[in-house]
Amino acid sequence: MRRVIVDYKKLNKDILNLLVEKFPDGYADKDIISFKNHHNEAIEAVEVKTDDTIYLVKISKRLADTMESFDDDSSNVDVPQGVSKDQVGDLNDK
Repeated sequence: MRRVIVDYKKLNKDILNLLVEKFPDGYADKDIISFKNHHNEAIEAVEVKTDDTIYLVKISKRLADTMESFDDDSSNVDVPQGVSKDQVGDLNDK
């Protein structure tokens, strides 16, 4: 399985949609993964998965703001390739 670290500035609509679906009320301390990067800097991230990739999205105040303001128009959302319906959930239940 491929692992990808993504900064909030580089989030595409598909990953942002996965984040909002997994953390509809925002993420909590228990959801945060801490690790050191190759420069030995402390990184905090939240994880979302597709069938073939684990995305670690670096967290920041701007990520929380981006997730909060994301307009999830369920009638126009496409499930990304490699993502199962179970991972995304039923968008019409909101």
